[in-house]
Amino acid sequence: MIAATYTQNGAFQVEDVPVPTIAEDELLLEVHASSICGTDLRIIRNGHRKLQPNQKIILGHEFAGVVVEVGRRVAGFHVGQRVGVAPNMGCGQCGLCVRGLPNMCPDYTAFGITLDGAHTEYVRIPNAAITQGSVCVLPDQLPFVQAALLEPLSCVVNGNRACRIVLGDIVVIFGAGPIGLMHLVLAQLSGAAQCLVVDPDEERLAQAAALGATDTIHGTPEAVRERVLAASHGRGADVAITACSVAAVQEQSLALLAPFGRVCFFGGLPKDGSLIRVDSNLVHYRQLTLTGTTGGAPRDFRTALELLAAGRVPIERVISHRFPTGRMAEAFDVALHASAMKVVICRNDRAPNDE
Repeated sequence: MIAATYTQNGAFQVEDVPVPTIAEDELLLEVHASSICGTDLRIIRNGHRKLQPNQKIILGHEFAGVVVEVGRRVAGFHVGQRVGVAPNMGCGQCGLCVRGLPNMCPDYTAFGITLDGAHTEYVRIPNAAITQGSVCVLPDQLPFVQAALLEPLSCVVNGNRACRIVLGDIVVIFGAGPIGLMHLVLAQLSGAAQCLVVDPDEERLAQAAALGATDTIHGTPEAVRERVLAASHGRGADVAITACSVAAVQEQSLALLAPFGRVCFFGGLPKDGSLIRVDSNLVHYRQLTLTGTTGGAPRDFRTALELLAAGRVPIERVISHRFPTGRMAEAFDVALHASAMKVVICRNDRAPNDE
């Protein structure tokens, strides 16, 4: 079967690999759609701290498909079921796992990072994913191409919870990529009165406007501040979300907050020594809340599934390219070198964007 592989301290390639075999307590999934994530691209460029030297993995942790084999000790699943899979699994025993937060487990494992992932035709689903509630049955009406984006949407659900958006809030979102646009939709669903989106790319801002952003801003920090203050009658934003990996933006976001404002540093910074300066007096006198989120738990994945199944999130709007499995190398070339939104690999022989 075709697979996109990465070898730590080595190279990325698209190659032929054996179909995996499963144990008695595992599932085999035929992948029908997988989405290329920024994490996949960072691994290709820089490797990953959890990989051992020369370890080879199949990439891909955003995926959905059909169960084609069920181990004899697995209950609750059968051949032919359509499922999506939350990619992070914890040790199952630590305090965070017991709280239902395997994504925060210090010893977590994940598809496409420590385990073979889904940028291929078949993927082995280990028992931990089954017992920790990571495998979710999909409703028949939900297309696989949408279900492949449940994982990034679940991360945004996690971030949205941390922001505690309430009715009437003014929200400013930095970044109009796929994640920023998902944050925009969820902020609106949470009751935000106004959502301002900041990005240097005019095409992405146009997409934000089409999704209901009350203002889109491409300008200097001073211009952003003026627009936020104008929208809030001089009070500032109730919530700021940094859906980008820029230190200066994180610093800028704090100064825009109203009293009791909340900021979510959703996009992590590159490990190049980037640090931000925090004016602690702003935090002190305005009683600000600073938070960040990483990944999503199974409960976030299931919330994302409910939202997609109900048609509340127009997830198709963040997909820019689709490729059949046989053109996987081309899909990665676009993701690595083009100004793409979400690139999805689909198990069919149709031309891109036909499904």
